[in-house]
Amino acid sequence: MTSVLATRRRSWRSRLAAYPFVVPATLTLFALVLYPFLYGIYVGFFKTNLINRWEFVGLQNYMTVLGGVEFWRSLGTTVLFTAGVVAGHFVIGFVLAHLLNKEFRGRTFFRVVLLLPWLFPEVVIANIYKWILNPSNGILSAWLRDLGIIDKPMGWLGSPTFALPMVSLICIWKGYALVMLQILAGLQTLSRELQEAAEIDGANAWQSFWHVTLPGLKPTLIVVLVLDTLWWFKHVTIIWLLTQGGPGTSTTTIAVDIYKRAFEYFDFGSASALAVVVFLICLGINFAYQRGLNNEED
Repeated sequence: MTSVLATRRRSWRSRLAAYPFVVPATLTLFALVLYPFLYGIYVGFFKTNLINRWEFVGLQNYMTVLGGVEFWRSLGTTVLFTAGVVAGHFVIGFVLAHLLNKEFRGRTFFRVVLLLPWLFPEVVIANIYKWILNPSNGILSAWLRDLGIIDKPMGWLGSPTFALPMVSLICIWKGYALVMLQILAGLQTLSRELQEAAEIDGANAWQSFWHVTLPGLKPTLIVVLVLDTLWWFKHVTIIWLLTQGGPGTSTTTIAVDIYKRAFEYFDFGSASALAVVVFLICLGINFAYQRGLNNEED
């Protein structure tokens, strides 16, 4: 009996010994993630300046946001932007991952160089491209004039036609490296025996890719697709630094709309309500990811 009690005491002591290590991380997570999230939901039910005005309006902010033309216009812009950026990431990432998966001299050097865009801070990238695309002294307009393609400087970021494509191209350049790296990691986990068996059976390069490589990469591609989509769906930094959502509303995505509502119009209630809507959209994308992954495992 005494030995049983001693064993139980040691068991409880070992369990309690873990709490001093877990509690600080838990409190930090609550302070930095959970509390701001819950507070944002709370603010969405008020018309407030976050200081001395707290007028409870219930679901009015949500109804105003969802019933407004601005929301649907920014949602359409966000979908176009996200689809273009993610598609560009996958095309470039897939091609470069396949090239880097082959044996050639200097492969490590090119792997490092091609990862650099992802390592650069977004603020640095935005300012560099803002200078490149400057209509008066930007090098892009100067090169195009020298080649005879244009006869006068172009305001790339000031044009409703070119602003969104230009911002999308910059974001493609910024983010392709992460997709490339993840696909490359997936390629290196594929069974070489299956590819050799396909070659022995007479499969050409395309057939081997379609029937062996692509099915083996499906779990990786699903994860990369969802993570990349969620990241760029709520992206704001590069867009804001380059165009601030302009000209007009041509580059106003949902994330930019939230920023403007909160920090330009000081309408924190509708900004919080819109942020909750974006969270629910991202949750739906995550649900689609989970369902796709479960179907893949089945």
